[in-house]
Amino acid sequence: MLDPQTTTDKPQGAAASLLNGLTVLEAFSVAKRSLLGVTEISELVGLHKSTVSRMLTGLDEAGYVQRDDETGRYRLGLGMIGLAGPLLAELGVRRAALPHLEELTEATGETAAIAVWNGTNAIVVEQTASPHQVKHSAAIGTRYNKFASSSVRVFLAELPTEETDRLLAGSTVLREGYRGLADPAHEQLAGVRDHGFAVNDGETTYEEYGVSAPVRDYRGAVVGCITASAPRSRVQYQQSQSILREAVLQAAERVSTRLGSFPGEKPPAP
Repeated sequence: MLDPQTTTDKPQGAAASLLNGLTVLEAFSVAKRSLLGVTEISELVGLHKSTVSRMLTGLDEAGYVQRDDETGRYRLGLGMIGLAGPLLAELGVRRAALPHLEELTEATGETAAIAVWNGTNAIVVEQTASPHQVKHSAAIGTRYNKFASSSVRVFLAELPTEETDRLLAGSTVLREGYRGLADPAHEQLAGVRDHGFAVNDGETTYEEYGVSAPVRDYRGAVVGCITASAPRSRVQYQQSQSILREAVLQAAERVSTRLGSFPGEKPPAP
């Protein structure tokens, strides 16, 4: 099979190198052996041996593969764990949260969801819908990117001050929802840290009420956010603010416990 770098209908330059490197890594998922040599990988992926050798050298330096000194063959390196870590954490949070989201919806009658942070947005990765005909939806894949969103504030409250400032300075959308006078953003985030939850009482849209609380892992780090969302009119009519808040805090604590966090454990304020 021809080396992709010599063809004209495939990516060239840096793009080709990146794709070749990924192709080499994929060989370890295809083979039934943990140790592979250059020739074996070349035959598996259809790349020239010189290309494979060059890719392996770079991947070894980056920690994504490791060369066995005795055989000269390669195995996957520990760098792959770090690369896949955020995805594994997200999937673990989702699995851990689902039964407690169902309990939260059953207890409150409102939509329950868990979101993770991608650096700029809170992204819903699991939800259980309210049984009411009139409800607020938090479908999987929904992104929240406004400061006024309770889930966004939960995540921002855990970031170092300089990181929060950078995010707020770079996004007019994220800055929506400020309240107060002196340094309102940091005052609000300090309140979220102190109380352990955030509330969106008609601040993103007049019709929505939401309350969010952080989910922590065994390190005490926030890896997710539990949110209960409801029509604001129903919450006001039923006066269910405290019920939703306590139910969300309880669900977040139970999911955190499943992930190895001790009750009330959290790292120092950023």
